[in-house]
Amino acid sequence: MKASLFTLFLLLAFLFSSQAQSKIDVSGTWIVDVQTDMGSGTPTFVLKQDGEKITGTYSGTLGEAPVTGILKGNVLHLEFSIEGNRITYDGTASASEISGKVNLADMAMGTFKGTRK
Repeated sequence: MKASLFTLFLLLAFLFSSQAQSKIDVSGTWIVDVQTDMGSGTPTFVLKQDGEKITGTYSGTLGEAPVTGILKGNVLHLEFSIEGNRITYDGTASASEISGKVNLADMAMGTFKGTRK
């Protein structure tokens, strides 16, 4: 009986922790610090999340562009194009921080770390 209750407790704890992790919502304004081998910048992303789908805007030294992306669990992918150049941000997200690697059209690679405004 004790083993059954303990197993039930562990199962419920796992289910609740999985649900909490999947409820990350990146909707809002993010200030992002980008460091690449060709320089740095601090763009702003305004994001809206609907389920796993993300849409929004990028505004920074490269210009402005519509953003699309996806958030599965805490794994984040954002992308946009400026003058035909595809920019991708791949990393992780929490309720208050996003971070990972950025690829600037295969011309520069680097890292990013963003906080919610």
